[in-house]
Amino acid sequence: MIALYHCQSARSFRVLWMLEELGLPYVLHLLPFPPRVHRKDFLELNPLGTVPLLVDGAVRMTESAAICQYLATRGGLTALAVEPGEPDHGAYLNWLHFGEATLTVPQTLVLRYRVLEPPERRQPQVAEDYARWFAARLRVLTATVWDREHLCAGRFTAADVSVGYALMLAHAVGLAETLPPPVQAYWDRLQARPGFSRALAQQNGPAPPFA
Repeated sequence: MIALYHCQSARSFRVLWMLEELGLPYVLHLLPFPPRVHRKDFLELNPLGTVPLLVDGAVRMTESAAICQYLATRGGLTALAVEPGEPDHGAYLNWLHFGEATLTVPQTLVLRYRVLEPPERRQPQVAEDYARWFAARLRVLTATVWDREHLCAGRFTAADVSVGYALMLAHAVGLAETLPPPVQAYWDRLQARPGFSRALAQQNGPAPPFA
């Protein structure tokens, strides 16, 4: 059975959401954030000390977007993947990795330098610069979702999970006001999915977000 090591509302939420959308059986291990500090024993499983860690038999993965791509085709093609023969295959892959590389990375710097570092190590200018960087990268997303329900292929896919988590993080780190109305409307639609609601319910536990 799949095992997912997860911190509440961290990048690993992408994987939890995918598992719920696909209806795959799994065991959830909820860890305090950051686990490399608060759960030293986790380093024996993942020397990076990061989440997600997905264990699926001999398969071990730590990159959230890559795990989404893996799960979408695990055991055969599912509707959450866009196969190579489909016209939107390239767009699917681009959005899948855009969610992490372009949207999530700058937000982690905002989170670090506004919240996580001790007061004497916080860098307001760095946080502001990356908040603006994030807002600028929303332009292409705005242009895409203003007249369509999903990012590609005319249906909900793993790409929506990847980008959707980045919008979830924006609300968590105080960047919600940067989301243009079409992007916020898109995020509202994603939150209405039963799979998203089930993932939220599954992650409820003793570890608060970013604690």
